[in-house]
Amino acid sequence: MQQDGETGGLEIAVADSPEGPYRGYLGRPLIGRFIHGAQPIDAHLFKDDDGGIYLYYGGWGHCNVCRMNEDMTGFVPFPDGQLIRSITPPGYVEGPCMIKKDGLYYLMWSMGGWTNGTYRVAYGVSDNPLGPFDNKGTILEKQEPVADGPGHHGYLHLPDRDEWLIVYHRRIIGDPEPGNRMLCIDKLEMNAGEIKPVIMTDGW
Repeated sequence: MQQDGETGGLEIAVADSPEGPYRGYLGRPLIGRFIHGAQPIDAHLFKDDDGGIYLYYGGWGHCNVCRMNEDMTGFVPFPDGQLIRSITPPGYVEGPCMIKKDGLYYLMWSMGGWTNGTYRVAYGVSDNPLGPFDNKGTILEKQEPVADGPGHHGYLHLPDRDEWLIVYHRRIIGDPEPGNRMLCIDKLEMNAGEIKPVIMTDGW
């Protein structure tokens, strides 16, 4: 596990086509150290309606946000002069994920431990991409007899149907092996500042 000062961090990868191959863009970490206590992992890029691109990231219980510059080589300062701002919501562990729908920003994050059944996803809502994001509740968690430990998710948006899908990993109930995780996809529903609890389906 990375300690501050050790090699590691976040880089930008680019390719000439979506399927790759990908190569390093900067040749160095974009973020290579702990800032505001956040381990530099779990990057999530979000493009706002005005074209601004925000980077949300962080592990070890801390979440940061920064706004990318136009050539994606660094950051644009916020009005207060900060380049990287802490926006850690209550219960945050890792895995930030941002969606904007109907003028509202939905920040989701993972809680609990990824090696066991306590892993789950909570969310907060704001009218600003910088928050604040209070914990409004858990939307993805253990559901017997399907699976436990669901979390660390992303999403797909199907604009022709305005349908949202959540993509995440989960564990077989009772499996003691920490690395055994399955990639899954289910329906995600949002409306008027609320995300409905996700119903995990069983595809076996």
